[in-house]
Amino acid sequence: MPFPIHRPRRLRRTESLRSMVRETRLSLDGVIEPHFIVPGTNVRRPIDAMPGCAQLSVDVFVEECRRSRGLGIPAVILFGLPEHKDATGSAGYAVDGIVPRAIEAVKGAVPDLIVWADVCLCEYTDHGHCGVLHDGEVDNDRTLPLLARAAVAYARAGADGIAPSDMMDGRVGAIRDALDESGHAQIPIMAYAAKYASAFYGPFREAAQSAPRFGDRRGYQMDPPNVREALQEMALDLDEGADILMVKPALAYLDVIRAARERFDVPIAAYNVSGEYSMVRAAAALGWVDADRLILEILTAIRRAGADIVLTYFARDLARLLRA
Repeated sequence: MPFPIHRPRRLRRTESLRSMVRETRLSLDGVIEPHFIVPGTNVRRPIDAMPGCAQLSVDVFVEECRRSRGLGIPAVILFGLPEHKDATGSAGYAVDGIVPRAIEAVKGAVPDLIVWADVCLCEYTDHGHCGVLHDGEVDNDRTLPLLARAAVAYARAGADGIAPSDMMDGRVGAIRDALDESGHAQIPIMAYAAKYASAFYGPFREAAQSAPRFGDRRGYQMDPPNVREALQEMALDLDEGADILMVKPALAYLDVIRAARERFDVPIAAYNVSGEYSMVRAAAALGWVDADRLILEILTAIRRAGADIVLTYFARDLARLLRA
């Protein structure tokens, strides 16, 4: 047979050619950088399980946000660690809680930085579950008003968007109603619509000090084998008023991101979670992988699968690599 006319290698020969025909391009436009906020002043507490990340007091957090914005990172998302915890997670919806204080401070110092506020009770409850308990189980409907109160408190503090991550049924609708009734109809909701009960969250539990005291979260977070259920969850959240749909984690759920992109005509977000981050850092520390190349490959895969927005602890690495 004659040699084929088509030679795909022609367009791979040099970096300039590869760049010219590249189908998926990374930028900082859709990047959200997570932060963990703690009480105190001048606190920068390294997170052992997440090298390069730290728990920050509000004053240090503000300085880090100035730095992030200077690097071109457009957005952050906040997770608060309170002064005290109780059975109902009351510090999570207190108007003077750690997250409202952080929001007010950063919006005053870096007003063009987009600030998303994660809404969940797991960091604030003394039992570590994402809602209030009844007979040893999370009570879905009793939790909804508390999540709504937290969302309103964060919106009043100046949050640009609300991101409920609790996986209670009906929470998007409850939060949407509460925001609208409190005069915050303009605040968007980025729903953790398909949040799986994943082993990839391990390092986050240390970072947010949110590990359950008993049991696990498989009764409300999604079962990893399911895709059709994820699409059902997303459709329900859209019906309740979500503006953005999130898949969490990202790497082991690229097929779910793709399914969401093909089904829904709204922005799709994906959370490149703590375990995905820590595996790269650990392997790189042992010299097993080229961290920079792996970071770019991972983030490209998430965007290629269909994510418009990526929450990632690699935000500053990406800023550095895009400048190189």
